[in-house]
Amino acid sequence: QVQLVESGGGLVQAGGSLRLSCVASRSIFNINPMAWYRQAPGKQREFVATITRSGITDYAPSVKGRFTISKDHAKNTVYLQMNNLEPEDTAVYYCNTLVGSQAYWGQGTQVTVSS
Repeated sequence: QVQLVESGGGLVQAGGSLRLSCVASRSIFNINPMAWYRQAPGKQREFVATITRSGITDYAPSVKGRFTISKDHAKNTVYLQMNNLEPEDTAVYYCNTLVGSQAYWGQGTQVTVSS
């Protein structure tokens, strides 16, 4: 089993920055892909960013150029650096990984961007 714990959310003004962190209970990032998703009130959960075991990244079009996903294997942590935040980025952000056929999710961290 894998436990994921997100942190780093908060309230910021448009144009501001936040860095989200997701800490895993054991060392898995060297063999498993990691991803960030978000869910805004009244909307479906949507993909934000992913990073493969080899470090290849991909982003949703809405966040390309503003968000950066990275990981630190030594710290068992994946990050989401969010710059130039917009009100449309307001959502609960979730860390996700797939281990075999089992998906694991963190508890989520709230990001609120004021206009």
